[in-house]
Amino acid sequence: MHEHDEHSPQGWDRRYSSAERLWSGRVNAAVAAEAAALHPGRALDVGCGEGADAIWLAGRGWTVTGLDPSRVALDRAVEAARAGGVDVSWIHGKLADRLVAGPMDLVCACYPALPLETDPLQQLVSLVAPGGTLLVVHHADIDVERAKAHGFDPATLLQPADVVRGLGAGWRVVVDEVREREVAEGAGADHHLDHVVRAERLPD
Repeated sequence: MHEHDEHSPQGWDRRYSSAERLWSGRVNAAVAAEAAALHPGRALDVGCGEGADAIWLAGRGWTVTGLDPSRVALDRAVEAARAGGVDVSWIHGKLADRLVAGPMDLVCACYPALPLETDPLQQLVSLVAPGGTLLVVHHADIDVERAKAHGFDPATLLQPADVVRGLGAGWRVVVDEVREREVAEGAGADHHLDHVVRAERLPD
């Protein structure tokens, strides 16, 4: 991946540097809804950005690792966690770098930019403990032509439907639905529909 690519570490740093805060700073509604019924354990937030979801989970008893390719975003996440009085382990890198070791009781990937060519689903499921949960959330109202104009094709990135199709034996899809989202601020405010997939890895 080249330095000018939208989803390269340098591209993400440029995007985060363009605003004092890129996202809303609040937990994603799908994370709050789907994790509320889970017993806290080890959690991984893939593409954690400025840390809102990871910090929310940590505040509810989870032992959380946040992974993101943007150093700018992680510096903000560190400060937000400190302000919130919670401990989170932050790792600078991409899922494909294989910097995180499982097993995790919860693996979240919200609005991820995970290239299909790197086999991200295999990497995600390999990190989930037996009995654990995989949560993937993405925009259900992506304007494909607009995305291509910004330098990427959504068809080349992991989508929730890919997760549903790709999970094999040993998994149970608990949630597979499109739901409305209300976000009034931040870079995602122009999206109003989420595709939410929550799957459980069956116990060995």
